[in-house]
Amino acid sequence: MRTNDRLVAFLMLLPSLVLLAIFVYGFIGRTAWVSLTNWGADATQALALNPELAFVGLENYRKLFTGLIDVRFRQDLVNTFFFTLFFLLGTLGLGLGLAILLDQKVRFEAVFRTIFLFPFALAFIVTGTVWRWMLQPSGGVNVLPELVGLPALEIRWLTTREQIWQFDWNTVPAFLAAGAALAFAYAAWRAWGTGRRVRAGVHGILTLGLAGWAATGTPGVTLLPYPEPHGFNVAFVGIVIAAVWQLSGYTMALYLAGLRGVPEELREAARVDGASEFGVYRHVVLPLLGPITLSAMIILGHISLKIFDLIWAMAGADNATTDVPALLMYLRSFRANRFAEGAAIAIVLLLMVALVIVPYLRSSLKGEVRR
Repeated sequence: MRTNDRLVAFLMLLPSLVLLAIFVYGFIGRTAWVSLTNWGADATQALALNPELAFVGLENYRKLFTGLIDVRFRQDLVNTFFFTLFFLLGTLGLGLGLAILLDQKVRFEAVFRTIFLFPFALAFIVTGTVWRWMLQPSGGVNVLPELVGLPALEIRWLTTREQIWQFDWNTVPAFLAAGAALAFAYAAWRAWGTGRRVRAGVHGILTLGLAGWAATGTPGVTLLPYPEPHGFNVAFVGIVIAAVWQLSGYTMALYLAGLRGVPEELREAARVDGASEFGVYRHVVLPLLGPITLSAMIILGHISLKIFDLIWAMAGADNATTDVPALLMYLRSFRANRFAEGAAIAIVLLLMVALVIVPYLRSSLKGEVRR
């Protein structure tokens, strides 16, 4: 009987599995193959019905990270890093603050909750259009001081070319090695705490090796024969504000649900032990919200890595100071017809998203198996 049930379940799932294999993994495989060819290098072959493609291996990826003319892609990666960082900090911080305020049993809570959550219901293209008008240099936010008799602001929100926090692209391997060393150090600490001494020792050795390699400037790895400065483009400030405005209501809803799930007995016990209200949140409430914070970071990080329509609507496709890899992928593929380069950027984006999603899914599935 159980075998029949499994067979029926498999047959019911089979159409979905076939479609998934073709239209998701099949297209991913096709994109990966295209990224290893020279499709688009010859303009006469780019749009041919049967283009003559040559296998070039990882050449397209080499050009993206170390090529002379692909400096824009490298700046796009830096833009994505800073956008993700400030987007996560702003969205999580504002969402948590709003949730704590609403958790104080304020009057008209339902009205405020609806107002805060409403931006999340909008499409990014709508949000981008509204905020593009609000942040235009000659209107919107810049002319608000005139309402109280003050001079108008002269902030070039989306058009400034000012760049801060610059660093040399050649130092990226050292940063990555240092980050990996921190990750292995954390893994060693976790393994030691659970009694797995051998694993902790292996992770400790890797930590020391990577830290030493990073401290000495990652000898043996040279990306470019010359310094190439990159930094945070100030034009992204307006885009970060718009993105935080739209997604903070979502994190507010997550945190509010988590706050309502914290037993009141735990808070009262902490107050009886002499904890202030700040101490109650710091030592009792916030640690219990850790899983919600992790889930929100994964979802928001996934959104930020693929951000496209908000930037398109706010700054346009040709504003290099607010460019991101997804936008450059579109320009290379469908304007320049350099399909192999566009496919390579798409695979890089896929790997970046996988680095965020896969560890979270792995830990979640392991937790379900243990339960």
